[in-house]
Amino acid sequence: MRHLRRTGVVAALGLGLGVLPAVPALALASGTTVGPAGHAYAASLVSGTTASFVVGSTTVTCNQSGNTGLVPAEPANTSPDGPVVSTVTPATFTNNGGNCPTNVLFTTARTASNNTNGDWTIALQYDPAGSTGTMTIPTAGVVTTISGLASCTVTVAPDGPATLSGPWIAGTEAGPPVLDFSAGVTLPIRVTGGLTCPTGATTATFRARYAITDTTDATQQITVTDGTVAPPPEG
Repeated sequence: MRHLRRTGVVAALGLGLGVLPAVPALALASGTTVGPAGHAYAASLVSGTTASFVVGSTTVTCNQSGNTGLVPAEPANTSPDGPVVSTVTPATFTNNGGNCPTNVLFTTARTASNNTNGDWTIALQYDPAGSTGTMTIPTAGVVTTISGLASCTVTVAPDGPATLSGPWIAGTEAGPPVLDFSAGVTLPIRVTGGLTCPTGATTATFRARYAITDTTDATQQITVTDGTVAPPPEG
């Protein structure tokens, strides 16, 4: 009877096909250590770059964007089998301190970020093939108001938290590490407004490259390294 029960479960998992396809073994995530432990850091656009937000045929471009955070103190700055997560401030988006221009004539955009419905976080994951950073935006954590010839409101993550991931590029003597979203990440949105607003759009594309600087000690850099804990020797 035990064998029959197991056979029935396998058949059900095979979705009625009678054969369960081979599934590769799941690889555990690498351990991660973020350092220096307890140091504060700031993210800002890589010099000479912009942050862009594309909704339908409308593109908002800002030359200033960033936020701040704190590397967890030891031992929380190490995760043996996954990312190290820390809370960051809501990201800011401006253009020379003011509204950001759009590609629509006589139209600008003002973006306000918040943590009303939860924290903004950054999860840094070490991988020997290329480390990554994943930022989480809480529900309705970014609201962009477009005004001018068009009057629209764009809410990011309207129905729940949203994440954006990109490569973590380690720092060098020439510059600090970079969190790179320049390939473009898709974010869920809701658009409200008049007939000229892209109210049918449900996603937007975000692009930016952020330099991450250690604000506790400018002579050091924020690092993402292997945090795997070696097993104790036998015997």
